[in-house]
Amino acid sequence: MTRAYLALVLVGLVWGSNYIFIKIASGVLPPMQIVLLRVAAGFLPLLLAAWATGAISHTQLRHLPHFAVMSVLATSFYYYGFVAGTALLPSSVAGLLGGAIPIVTFLTSLLFLRSERPNRLMGAGVALGFVGILLTARPWENGATISTTGVLWVLAGVASVGVSFVYARRFLAPLGLKPLALATWQTGLALLTLATLTDTTGMSVILDQPRALAALVLGLGVLGTGLAYLIYYYMVQQLGAVGASGATYLPAVVALLIGASVGERITPLEIAALVLILGGVALIQLGSRHQLLARTVAATPAWPEPAQANPVR
Repeated sequence: MTRAYLALVLVGLVWGSNYIFIKIASGVLPPMQIVLLRVAAGFLPLLLAAWATGAISHTQLRHLPHFAVMSVLATSFYYYGFVAGTALLPSSVAGLLGGAIPIVTFLTSLLFLRSERPNRLMGAGVALGFVGILLTARPWENGATISTTGVLWVLAGVASVGVSFVYARRFLAPLGLKPLALATWQTGLALLTLATLTDTTGMSVILDQPRALAALVLGLGVLGTGLAYLIYYYMVQQLGAVGASGATYLPAVVALLIGASVGERITPLEIAALVLILGGVALIQLGSRHQLLARTVAATPAWPEPAQANPVR
């Protein structure tokens, strides 16, 4: 169990460092090329792990349409939105916006699945998270300090991955596929799509920039995509989905700390936004747990009263 919690911290650190790696790589390559190389570098460890464990097979090809949808929602467009947005924003701000993924996932689940009615804790969580996003984006400044385009791109990526969770729950969860199989298929299909659509002209310039190359291939690809998926699935197996969801709290904090360490200006506004977004996520999860507990109690049959013994005559 200790290893599982160490893995939770590790994956939070890896995801939180993605934003600074994106900033480094975006100084050399355009977003589409960054996404292509990231997916290519991340696909290899996933494929090797899936092959070694027997997680993928040709029989899964019948689910190819679902894999294709997930390759767009949970990989290609999701990554592109984050790369295009982070290139225009301080990495700390992009990390704060990325912390809203659980909030967007809850809203899309509520809208499309309608499997649960929100309670007061959930509503308060959404409200807090929304205020935190507004403080991060600062729309009242009309893009003077924070790029509105960058904010919109990151939020588009957030929305994409949020919808992907709902899609996976609705169409893929009933299939009983191993998470590693889904990740391998969706990443592989995303790689094929990106290789077809990406203009690779001038991409070799990354070879002359060792720092950017390491940030892209090792930081974003091998660690931030391939290894992070594998660690996350290990956490889900050891801690369950609820326990593993604790990893969603760490990236925003890590991104903020890394941003401060490289000289990005961190104001009380960013700190307040961080507290509000993470507080919103915590309230949504707490509300979900209370609702699940209430359903469990309601579904548990009452313990029958013991039969009254016949009086001794």
